[in-house]
Amino acid sequence: MWPLCVISEKLFRMAGDDGGHGTGSPSADYAQVPLARRSYCVDVPHVQQAFTWDCGLACVLMVLRTLGIHCCHGIADLESLCRTTSIWTVDLAYLLNKFSVSFSFFTVTLGANPQYSAESFYREQLQEDIDRVDELFGKALEAGISIQCRSISAYDIAFLLLSGHCIAIALVDKSKLNSSWMNDVQQLNEDSDYMGILPVPGSGKG
Repeated sequence: MWPLCVISEKLFRMAGDDGGHGTGSPSADYAQVPLARRSYCVDVPHVQQAFTWDCGLACVLMVLRTLGIHCCHGIADLESLCRTTSIWTVDLAYLLNKFSVSFSFFTVTLGANPQYSAESFYREQLQEDIDRVDELFGKALEAGISIQCRSISAYDIAFLLLSGHCIAIALVDKSKLNSSWMNDVQQLNEDSDYMGILPVPGSGKG
């Protein structure tokens, strides 16, 4: 697990390094954030992904268990609800919505990004996924899912996590995490792409 205090410290440093907090972010500098706000720990039941594609489902299951929602027995139950092993972030949004979890969905691309065809991880199934993923995005509002097409800064993520009221699931490229992040990992799943920033790195699609 990645302790939340470690994640938060690093996110605040990242925000300080790039000199910005993003639109609508709190204006306080990292150094001005009270120490108590920099370390907030939540006990998250760890769920080990079974395959290279199910880290997003593992993260959703961790969120559900953290919230005390025990209406599914394991990742296989979530897979049956998705009816695919090609999991995209929008699939996770539909799962969370099905279990009445309140959440915000931020993305810089509405629909399947065709540029992913250059990535080996996406290439094999991208063409098959495009129509399905675009349809999910198109029906999201009708399904009660609000999708915000914008980025969110590292500072904002840390600020929300330290409020004690939020859990974050983020899509990351593990190969691009620098060594200072990796050195703090206690348990790291192989080929992980999704990460529950509450804590646990988990491979999935944007």
